[in-house]
Amino acid sequence: MAKNRYYVVWKGRRIGIFDSWQECKTQIDKYEDAVYKGFTNKQEAEIAFSKNIPDFKNQKRENKLFKIQPEKIPISKAIAVDAACSGNPGIMEYRGVWSDSGNEIFHSKTYSEGTNNIGEFLAIAHALALCKQKKWNYDIYSDSYNAILWIKGKKCKTKLEKNKKNAELFDLIQRAENWLENNDYQTNIIKWKTNQWGEIPADFGRK
Repeated sequence: MAKNRYYVVWKGRRIGIFDSWQECKTQIDKYEDAVYKGFTNKQEAEIAFSKNIPDFKNQKRENKLFKIQPEKIPISKAIAVDAACSGNPGIMEYRGVWSDSGNEIFHSKTYSEGTNNIGEFLAIAHALALCKQKKWNYDIYSDSYNAILWIKGKKCKTKLEKNKKNAELFDLIQRAENWLENNDYQTNIIKWKTNQWGEIPADFGRK
Protein backbone atom coordinates (compact mmCIF):
# COMPACT_ATOMS: atom_id res chain seq x y z
CA MET A 1 0.00 0.00 0.00
CA ALA A 2 1.32 3.45 -0.96
CA LYS A 3 2.27 5.65 1.97
CA ASN A 4 0.27 8.81 2.59
CA ARG A 5 2.40 11.88 1.99
CA TYR A 6 -0.26 14.62 2.19
CA TYR A 7 -3.13 15.12 4.60
CA VAL A 8 -6.27 17.19 4.03
CA VAL A 9 -7.95 18.70 7.07
CA TRP A 10 -11.50 19.88 6.34
CA LYS A 11 -12.34 20.50 10.00
CA GLY A 12 -9.67 21.22 12.62
CA ARG A 13 -7.74 23.98 14.34
CA ARG A 14 -6.35 24.91 10.96
CA ILE A 15 -7.76 23.61 7.71
CA GLY A 16 -5.75 22.92 4.59
CA ILE A 17 -3.23 20.50 3.13
CA PHE A 18 -0.33 19.32 5.29
CA ASP A 19 2.72 17.35 4.17
CA SER A 20 3.35 15.44 7.39
CA TRP A 21 1.24 13.37 9.78
CA GLN A 22 2.61 15.26 12.77
CA GLU A 23 1.42 18.59 11.32
CA CYS A 24 -1.98 17.08 10.54
CA LYS A 25 -2.26 15.57 14.01
CA THR A 26 -1.62 18.96 15.61
CA GLN A 27 -4.73 20.30 13.85
CA ILE A 28 -7.10 17.43 14.68
CA ASP A 29 -5.98 15.98 18.02
CA LYS A 30 -8.74 16.52 20.63
CA TYR A 31 -10.71 18.62 18.12
CA GLU A 32 -14.40 17.72 18.11
CA ASP A 33 -15.68 16.22 14.83
CA ALA A 34 -12.33 16.67 13.09
CA VAL A 35 -12.48 15.61 9.44
CA TYR A 36 -9.28 14.62 7.65
CA LYS A 37 -7.82 12.09 5.24
CA GLY A 38 -4.42 11.07 3.90
CA PHE A 39 -3.44 11.06 0.21
CA THR A 40 -0.46 9.68 -1.65
CA ASN A 41 0.11 12.76 -3.83
CA LYS A 42 -0.51 16.50 -3.66
CA GLN A 43 -2.79 16.65 -6.70
CA GLU A 44 -5.28 14.25 -5.14
CA ALA A 45 -5.14 16.22 -1.91
CA GLU A 46 -5.77 19.54 -3.69
CA ILE A 47 -8.76 18.13 -5.59
CA ALA A 48 -10.23 16.70 -2.39
CA PHE A 49 -9.70 19.93 -0.44
CA SER A 50 -11.44 21.98 -3.14
CA LYS A 51 -14.65 19.97 -2.64
CA ASN A 52 -17.20 20.05 0.17
CA ILE A 53 -16.55 18.28 3.47
CA PRO A 54 -16.94 14.55 2.75
CA ASP A 55 -19.22 12.28 4.74
CA PHE A 56 -17.15 9.32 5.91
CA LYS A 57 -19.80 7.75 8.13
CA ASN A 58 -20.54 4.85 5.79
CA GLN A 59 -16.96 4.27 4.64
CA LYS A 60 -14.22 2.06 6.04
CA ARG A 61 -12.61 2.74 9.38
CA GLU A 62 -9.48 4.37 7.95
CA ASN A 63 -11.62 6.98 6.20
CA LYS A 64 -14.17 7.54 8.95
CA LEU A 65 -15.29 10.75 10.62
CA PHE A 66 -13.34 10.84 13.87
CA LYS A 67 -15.25 11.80 17.01
CA ILE A 68 -13.14 13.64 19.57
CA GLN A 69 -14.01 15.12 22.97
CA PRO A 70 -15.48 18.66 22.79
CA GLU A 71 -13.13 21.58 23.14
CA LYS A 72 -13.58 24.08 25.93
CA ILE A 73 -14.25 27.70 25.05
CA PRO A 74 -11.00 29.56 24.23
CA ILE A 75 -9.76 31.61 27.18
CA SER A 76 -6.37 32.79 25.92
CA LYS A 77 -6.02 36.10 24.12
CA ALA A 78 -6.91 35.87 20.45
CA ILE A 79 -8.51 37.92 17.69
CA ALA A 80 -12.17 37.32 16.82
CA VAL A 81 -13.60 38.68 13.57
CA ASP A 82 -17.10 39.04 12.20
CA ALA A 83 -19.10 40.84 9.52
CA ALA A 84 -22.59 42.30 9.24
CA CYS A 85 -24.65 42.93 6.13
CA SER A 86 -28.10 44.50 5.83
CA GLY A 87 -29.48 42.53 2.90
CA ASN A 88 -27.92 40.17 0.39
CA PRO A 89 -26.38 42.12 -1.17
CA GLY A 90 -26.53 45.10 1.14
CA ILE A 91 -24.50 47.55 3.18
CA MET A 92 -21.64 45.56 4.68
CA GLU A 93 -19.01 46.15 7.36
CA TYR A 94 -16.60 44.01 9.35
CA ARG A 95 -14.47 44.23 12.47
CA GLY A 96 -11.99 42.48 14.73
CA VAL A 97 -11.93 42.41 18.55
CA TRP A 98 -9.88 40.87 21.33
CA SER A 99 -11.59 37.61 22.23
CA ASP A 100 -10.99 37.97 25.97
CA SER A 101 -12.15 41.58 26.45
CA GLY A 102 -14.26 42.32 23.37
CA ASN A 103 -12.31 45.54 22.85
CA GLU A 104 -12.28 46.55 19.20
CA ILE A 105 -9.01 46.30 17.25
CA PHE A 106 -10.26 47.42 13.85
CA HIS A 107 -13.58 48.34 12.26
CA SER A 108 -14.06 48.82 8.53
CA LYS A 109 -16.08 51.52 6.85
CA THR A 110 -19.40 50.49 5.32
CA TYR A 111 -19.47 49.25 1.74
CA SER A 112 -22.41 49.26 -0.66
CA GLU A 113 -23.79 46.06 -2.15
CA GLY A 114 -21.62 43.59 -0.28
CA THR A 115 -22.38 40.22 1.29
CA ASN A 116 -21.71 38.73 4.69
CA ASN A 117 -19.30 36.14 3.27
CA ILE A 118 -17.25 38.86 1.59
CA GLY A 119 -17.10 40.74 4.88
CA GLU A 120 -16.00 37.63 6.75
CA PHE A 121 -13.26 37.00 4.17
CA LEU A 122 -12.00 40.57 4.36
CA ALA A 123 -12.07 40.53 8.16
CA ILE A 124 -9.78 37.49 8.31
CA ALA A 125 -7.46 38.94 5.67
CA HIS A 126 -7.31 42.24 7.58
CA ALA A 127 -6.48 40.42 10.83
CA LEU A 128 -3.77 38.34 9.13
CA ALA A 129 -2.12 41.43 7.63
CA LEU A 130 -2.29 43.24 10.99
CA CYS A 131 -0.72 40.30 12.82
CA LYS A 132 2.14 40.17 10.35
CA GLN A 133 2.66 43.94 10.42
CA LYS A 134 2.77 44.08 14.22
CA LYS A 135 4.48 40.69 14.62
CA TRP A 136 1.61 39.42 16.75
CA ASN A 137 1.36 35.72 17.52
CA TYR A 138 -2.38 35.47 18.17
CA ASP A 139 -4.88 32.96 16.81
CA ILE A 140 -7.74 34.30 14.68
CA TYR A 141 -11.29 33.04 15.22
CA SER A 142 -14.04 33.28 12.60
CA ASP A 143 -17.50 31.71 12.61
CA SER A 144 -17.58 31.54 8.80
CA TYR A 145 -16.43 28.21 7.37
CA ASN A 146 -16.74 29.57 3.80
CA ALA A 147 -14.53 32.56 4.55
CA ILE A 148 -11.86 30.34 6.11
CA LEU A 149 -11.86 28.16 2.99
CA TRP A 150 -11.60 31.22 0.77
CA ILE A 151 -8.64 32.50 2.79
CA LYS A 152 -6.89 29.13 2.47
CA GLY A 153 -7.54 29.19 -1.27
CA LYS A 154 -6.36 32.83 -1.47
CA LYS A 155 -9.49 33.70 -3.42
CA CYS A 156 -12.80 35.36 -2.53
CA LYS A 157 -15.16 33.00 -4.35
CA THR A 158 -18.21 35.24 -4.22
CA LYS A 159 -20.90 34.96 -6.86
CA LEU A 160 -21.64 38.66 -6.50
CA GLU A 161 -20.96 40.62 -9.67
CA LYS A 162 -18.97 43.84 -9.73
CA ASN A 163 -20.85 47.04 -10.57
CA LYS A 164 -20.48 50.78 -10.06
CA LYS A 165 -21.94 50.69 -6.55
CA ASN A 166 -19.60 48.01 -5.20
CA ALA A 167 -16.50 48.85 -7.27
CA GLU A 168 -14.66 50.09 -4.16
CA LEU A 169 -15.44 46.84 -2.35
CA PHE A 170 -14.11 44.75 -5.23
CA ASP A 171 -10.92 46.82 -5.24
CA LEU A 172 -10.51 45.91 -1.57
CA ILE A 173 -11.13 42.23 -2.36
CA GLN A 174 -8.40 42.38 -5.00
CA ARG A 175 -5.95 43.92 -2.55
CA ALA A 176 -6.75 41.21 0.00
CA GLU A 177 -6.24 38.45 -2.58
CA ASN A 178 -2.93 40.02 -3.65
CA TRP A 179 -1.75 40.13 -0.05
CA LEU A 180 -2.64 36.47 0.48
CA GLU A 181 -0.85 35.49 -2.71
CA ASN A 182 2.33 37.34 -1.79
CA ASN A 183 2.61 36.79 1.95
CA ASP A 184 3.32 33.75 4.09
CA TYR A 185 1.93 33.55 7.62
CA GLN A 186 1.98 31.16 10.57
CA THR A 187 -1.17 32.50 12.22
CA ASN A 188 -3.77 29.88 13.17
CA ILE A 189 -7.23 30.51 11.72
CA ILE A 190 -9.77 28.63 13.82
CA LYS A 191 -13.48 28.01 13.29
CA TRP A 192 -15.52 29.51 16.16
CA LYS A 193 -17.98 26.90 17.50
CA THR A 194 -21.11 28.99 17.96
CA ASN A 195 -23.24 26.02 19.03
CA GLN A 196 -20.86 25.32 21.94
CA TRP A 197 -19.42 28.72 22.85
CA GLY A 198 -22.22 31.13 21.94
CA GLU A 199 -21.88 34.09 19.59
CA ILE A 200 -18.38 35.06 18.56
CA PRO A 201 -17.09 38.08 20.57
CA ALA A 202 -16.93 40.22 17.39
CA ASP A 203 -20.63 39.61 16.63
CA PHE A 204 -22.53 42.76 15.65
CA GLY A 205 -25.69 41.58 17.42
CA ARG A 206 -28.04 42.20 14.50
CA LYS A 207 -29.83 38.86 14.37
